[in-house]
Parts: sequence; C-alpha cells; structure tokens
Amino acid sequence: MYEVELEFAEFAAQRDDTVEQTTVGGVLRAAAARAPDAIALVEADIDGQVGRQWSYQALLGDAERLAQALLSKFEPGERIAIWSPNIPEWVLLEYASALAGLTLVTVNPAYQPKELKYVLEQSGAVGLFLVKEFRGNPMGEIAQEVCAEIGGKIRYVVDLEDEAALFAGSESGASLPDVQPEDPVQIQYTSGTTGFPKGAVLHHLGLTNNSRMVFKRLKAQRGDTVLNFMPMFHTAGCAILTLGSAQFDCRMIIAKLFDPSRMLALIESERVDFMFGVPTMLIGLSEAQATAGRDVSSVRMACSGGSMVPPELVRRIRATFGCDFETVYGQTETSPVLTQTRADDTLDDLCNTVGQALPQIEMSIRDPNTNAPVAIDEVGEICARGYCNMIGYNNNPDATAATIDAEGWLHTGDLGAMDARGYVRVTGRVKEMIIRGGENLFPAEIENTLLEHPDVAEVAVVGVPDDRWGEIVACFIRLSAGAGLDRDALSAHCRAHMSPQKTPARWIEVSDWPLTGSGKIQKFVLRDRFVEGAYEHAS
Repeated sequence: MYEVELEFAEFAAQRDDTVEQTTVGGVLRAAAARAPDAIALVEADIDGQVGRQWSYQALLGDAERLAQALLSKFEPGERIAIWSPNIPEWVLLEYASALAGLTLVTVNPAYQPKELKYVLEQSGAVGLFLVKEFRGNPMGEIAQEVCAEIGGKIRYVVDLEDEAALFAGSESGASLPDVQPEDPVQIQYTSGTTGFPKGAVLHHLGLTNNSRMVFKRLKAQRGDTVLNFMPMFHTAGCAILTLGSAQFDCRMIIAKLFDPSRMLALIESERVDFMFGVPTMLIGLSEAQATAGRDVSSVRMACSGGSMVPPELVRRIRATFGCDFETVYGQTETSPVLTQTRADDTLDDLCNTVGQALPQIEMSIRDPNTNAPVAIDEVGEICARGYCNMIGYNNNPDATAATIDAEGWLHTGDLGAMDARGYVRVTGRVKEMIIRGGENLFPAEIENTLLEHPDVAEVAVVGVPDDRWGEIVACFIRLSAGAGLDRDALSAHCRAHMSPQKTPARWIEVSDWPLTGSGKIQKFVLRDRFVEGAYEHAS
C-alpha cells in the first residue's frame, strides 16, 4: 500500500513503475529472446484435454509467418475481425495482426447476424477470421449471409482452423512494418447506451503496460502456469492474461470452453499457479471443488473483476484453494485495469474495496454535475487519466468527447468513493449498463429489439441483483392492446435477434410507469421496487 493521506478524492499517479515503449508484437519478440525454449501456449480443447503447444520461439515464428500472410492480403492500418472461441489461433492472430500493423476487431462468438453485421460495418473491417461453428451457433453460415448483405466490404473470410487458408501468402516474404507503441492495435465493443455498443480503439502502449503492471502486482513469477478461460474477445483474456503471460515468460493454457469440473482437472494435472475469472466463474469452481476434491494446492493466486466481487467469494476462494486473492477494477476503455488490491491487504480492503490505482494512473472521484473532485469518502463518478486511456471511440467523436473531458479525465460512468489512502470503493453506476457474469449488457439494445415485437407497447430493461451472476436482466413491459404476456414467445424473439445472455431472465408486466417530471421512466425506481419484493409475480 502507498502511504498517502489525501485531502480530496484525487490520487496522484504513482511513480514506482515506468510506462515502457512496448508493442504487442514487441513483447512476444522480447519473450522469445529471453526464454526461447520456455512453453508459451498450450491448447485445452472443448473437453479440457491438453493438446498442441508452442515454445516462445515457435510462437514468434508462427506469428511472424502469419503476419506475412496477412500483409499479402491487407495493408497496415486496415482492420480485420476475429470471431472465434478461445483457440490457439486466436493468440496467433492477435500477435500476427499486431506485427503486421493491423487493428484487430474482437467479436463475441455468440453474436447473431444483426450483431455481427453492426460490428463489421461500424469497425470498417475488411477481413473476417472465424470458426465455422461454436456451441450450436452456425458462424460460417451467418458470416456468409452477413458478408453478402454488406456488399463486398469484407475482402477475405478465412477459417482459422484451416491451416492452409490461414497461412496462405506467407511465402510472400513481405517486410513487417515499424509499429509504434501509440498505434491502434484493437477495437473492442462496449458501453452501448443508444442501442448498440461503441468501439473502443486501444493502442499497444496501453495494453502491454497495463497487463505487465497487473501481473507485477499479482506477484507473478517467471515461468508460472496461467489458466486462461476468460473469453479472448474481452481485454481480460486477450490483454491481461495473454500479454501479461508473455512479459513474465509464463506458460498460458488457453481453454476453449469454461466448464468448472474440467478446469479443476486442468488445475490438478497441469499444476496451475494462477487463474483469473469473473465472480460467476469462481463461484462455479468453488462449488465444483466441493464435490470433485481435486488437488488444487498449486494455485498461488486467484484474481477477479468484471463485476462486483462479493466479500463471501473472497473468503470462499481463499479457503477452497488456499491461495491469495486480488480484485481488479477497470473497463475496456482503460486497457482495462485502473485499480487493484494487493494480496497482503486487510480482509476488509480485499472484500470491500477495489484497491489503489496501478502505477502511472491518476484516479479521481468527481462530482457528475460540476466535474470537481469531491471530498474523501464522498460518492461521485470514478474518473481516470493516464497512459491506459483509449484513443477514442471508433468514428464517434461525440461519444469520445462525452467520455474523455478536456482535461483528459476518462469518465467511467461508475459511482464510487475514495478514502484518505486512495483506496476506491465502487457503489453503483451513472450509466444504465448491466453487468451479468462479467459481461456488459446494454438496456437500449435489448429494449429496441423487444419493441420490434407486435405484443410490446413500452419496455424498460434494468439489471437486478442475483447471487450467482451479480446482476440479471429484468424486463418491465407494457403490452399492446389485447396482447397477453407470452414469455416464451418474447424469449424466442430475443434469442433470434441477439446473443443468448441478453435475453431477460425476469418478465414483469406493468400498466403504468414511475416517471420523471419530463416524462422519462425512472428505472432505478423499478429496480428498487423489484428488490423490495413488489413484483413477486415476476417470472
């Protein structure tokens, strides 16, 4: 802990570490030079069975060869999308696109046609790398349909699991460009408040330094075995775990599908040192371990974030695995981690705060109305300034200006308080975003989809508390004249147009709404009434 005594809720950037001028491809090259024979990447298939593996030297060789293949099709600066679960080729393409000076657009493999079309068009992607199917989602068929609709904008569609197609053109011998740390490297979609997410454009500098500093605070050791079951389309999977592992010469096991029992078997057989999961995942692991009784003594550190971490989960994981525990807080727009606890923090700090800022990041709690710092322990909006902030939202200068103010403060949309030591406590959100099991869901998108159904006259979607998921989606609905509440039909409508996790778990019919003076629905009132039990008939 940094020993400080703050007067206002503003924590200066700590200088105990430096921002290094690194790139995504550069950290892989450095690892291959430092530890060429160390195992870098191990495949765990959908059944949790260990398969292919790469040393750092082999991983760099394949990444450079793939980068040359990419440059036979694309120009530096262009965008390519990856639509795939966690497979080794995801990691290869992440490094290869970075080495080739391309920007990688990450896409959730659960997406349906409307969602995929939006991301491809909004990002300006000119290539799509995918698998044909995952968990029943016919991705190859969807891609064919969507690419036909958007009229030739996607020049190449490549099956990641077809090695010949993936590496086609690698013999071209194209020279790799001189990539700079502040160049864009990824676009990740998040924080949609007007119907669809916005694309946060992230640079090499932010992703590489942030992941290194997170691993350093986690007390990672050279050669640790890291189990990565976080989705690679999130910064936790492709940045914190992947790039953090490379900078500590770690052996990263990439799991295609999270299944608690299979992950416990991997922890036992592969002697995993470190794991990161959103609270829902860690709850699943601790419940499965209660009956599985695996040898999990190798686990030295568990880390969580992505949604509120319940105090009971901290105690439970430490007891189940006999390991240290740390919590991180941040968002995609900040590459992603802003604050982090330390293993030797008090139990109260571990359970009830998200720690202090990482090095070289300024944190401030600011009045949402005046933008001035608030007093110690007073609630305001959590804001951050530093190397980690995104370049901006893709082709959305208005949204960028609304998020990053003239002084460079990025406004997270989260409410919180800071104590005199600089420890931050998250108390709620300014924005309406729902965090279900670590995944950001956006009410406006779900509402707009439901309004397309003829039975729906008005709708309000809110997040309500849930012990397992943190929050779940609740839909308050006023039906069209003569319509009855057909939950199955409405759920099917949602599933046909959105990925499954966006389908409401609770449906509540209402005849009128709590309104503001200007006639807007007061969603917080609906949420409070739900929590108080006013809608016990909800199902």
